[in-house]
Amino acid sequence: MDWHVADGERGYLRELAHRQAEIASLPVMARRKKMWYDLNDGVAGARPAVIIETWTFGDEFVPHALLQCTTDAGRAIERRLLDVIRNHEQIDDDKVAPDTFDIGWQVDIDEFGVRIDTEHAADAEGRNIGFQIDYPLKNLRTDLDLLKPAVCRVDRQATAAYRQCVEDLLGDILPVRMVGGCYGNAMLTNRLVHLMGMENFFLAMYDTPEEVHRLMAYLRDNCLRVMRWAEAEGLLVANNANDISFGSSYNFTRRLPDGVPGRPHRLGDMWGSANSQETVGISRELFHEFCFPYYRDAVEPVGLLYYGCCEPTHTFWDDIRQLPHLKKISVNRWTDQAIIGEALRGTELVLSRKPDPNLLGVAEVLDEDAWSRHIRQTLRDGRGCFIEFIVRDVYTVHHNLGKVKRAVELARGEIDRHAS
Repeated sequence: MDWHVADGERGYLRELAHRQAEIASLPVMARRKKMWYDLNDGVAGARPAVIIETWTFGDEFVPHALLQCTTDAGRAIERRLLDVIRNHEQIDDDKVAPDTFDIGWQVDIDEFGVRIDTEHAADAEGRNIGFQIDYPLKNLRTDLDLLKPAVCRVDRQATAAYRQCVEDLLGDILPVRMVGGCYGNAMLTNRLVHLMGMENFFLAMYDTPEEVHRLMAYLRDNCLRVMRWAEAEGLLVANNANDISFGSSYNFTRRLPDGVPGRPHRLGDMWGSANSQETVGISRELFHEFCFPYYRDAVEPVGLLYYGCCEPTHTFWDDIRQLPHLKKISVNRWTDQAIIGEALRGTELVLSRKPDPNLLGVAEVLDEDAWSRHIRQTLRDGRGCFIEFIVRDVYTVHHNLGKVKRAVELARGEIDRHAS
């Protein structure tokens, strides 16, 4: 990208940066930091956090009509700043407004050495949510050799150019901070399904089990290869503060080092994440045989682990609980939260609750009683647990951000009354 920002945009972007800095300095942000540290570090009495993930309804959250910049660089920076400002002003959940402007390394990773062609289809509102994939692996017996080890590149020159652009523009207001996670993709079955399709995967566990094991071993090794490449290249940056390892769950913790003088960050210093949404339809025995050993090895190098997304995690809990460095476990609408609550009670593991997005996204008017009961039930099932509420997969709020803010207020009210 050409990182040129038009002269006429600079003053406006600096005003936005000043506004973000003001928000970041508010006393409530310091209180929220402490809340997150207490939650993630297992401090008795830690208050549950409430987060609304906004990118899925991003066109309503930051409407196109609000954007004033015309250059690509200016608009990219503008949207980042408006995300923080509008989250505080319109939603006011437990996100901590950053006092920095964060950028990541510009990397290019060819994971498999084969193309995965995807055809997208727009919905009635023009959003490219639906898609279908032309799977490159048609026959596991003959096609596995098409896969190659991941090839990774970092463009340090382009990264430096972007950093210089932002520092010249905003650095005296919001210091530029490099960020970076583990880079390797530990969502192994997600990658598998992109290569061969879910139905083919399910059949292959019976028809060609040896080849499935070969494929899972390849995906594990590829994940570790990318992670270790990033470590060797010095791309790892401490992600133990106002950072996300997965799904808008914030990483504030004192359990991982900020850095060790004289050496670059290592994988053991980092939060990592993994999930296996695609195995929702298989048995415990199949998961244990075809998935668990490879996930266990893929996440072993990281310091702390967030596990799960939209799959019911209680189904495979006997395996999941054995994953090394497990710290947070996703509990969505398909998970029996009473089972997970009982399993986590009295531990320092975090019950990462994903409330039913239909309650917030389907009806134009929030059903306050239903939403409050939903939050209350989690607090009951999770009594004695460390809990965070991460509202995800809301694709429209019917252009009513007030509904979202009200949902946060109601959740906090339930926490005040029922959290222990």
